[in-house]
Amino acid sequence: MRKVMQALALAGLAALCGCSHAPGYPPAPLPRPSAVTDFATLYGQNCAACHGANGQNGPAIDFANPEYQALVDDGSLRKWISGGMPGTEMPAFAQSQGGMLTDVQVNAIITGMRREWLRTASSGGTSMPQYSQTNAGDAHRGQGVYEKHCASCHEKQDQSITSPVYLALVSDQTLRSVTIAGRPDIGQPDWSHDGPGGNAATPLLPEEVDDIVAYLGSLRNPDSKAAGAPVSQLAPQAESGKAEK
Repeated sequence: MRKVMQALALAGLAALCGCSHAPGYPPAPLPRPSAVTDFATLYGQNCAACHGANGQNGPAIDFANPEYQALVDDGSLRKWISGGMPGTEMPAFAQSQGGMLTDVQVNAIITGMRREWLRTASSGGTSMPQYSQTNAGDAHRGQGVYEKHCASCHEKQDQSITSPVYLALVSDQTLRSVTIAGRPDIGQPDWSHDGPGGNAATPLLPEEVDDIVAYLGSLRNPDSKAAGAPVSQLAPQAESGKAEK
């Protein structure tokens, strides 16, 4: 009888302590980190700190933006997630590049992004500029395009993107992606809209996107010939054929 009472007491103690396994047996092992393929878990542990808990409102690009998801291809996403993005704080996550994620996990993140955030992006019938920049662009022309379409918002101190300090943290590809896809989570319009709130406007031409990226990239180097001078000073030189190259 005493043994029966002792067994019942142990069982009651185990229940009170929230024990999830039989006394004397080890708990069920947790899954190995490399075996986790759940998108929410992988994204939360590896991406959310920079790209936002729900793909928005992070310091880095807005993954939940359907324009961005329509712009970038799977191969580019896999390249940046696996190997990192040079010129930015984006590290390499693939095990083959010194990170913690398997190729299966990288693919699970990409698949999850597409499932959660890829929607039909409306461009008013105008073709979106391509993701990768194949033309060098012209920094001199880009300054004019920037002042026409971008400066009204970005001349504010808290939204300045022409600071060499900011530009040192972002790559040309990031600048291009944001110029085309925008950042709706912070009110940044896309390539087909401009002005506060993204009012309808004449969409940026592909070559204008190239030129904006070239101009902003030139500001990383304070000695750049295209950096700093107002368009009002550059334009007469261009008309006279004496613009600096």
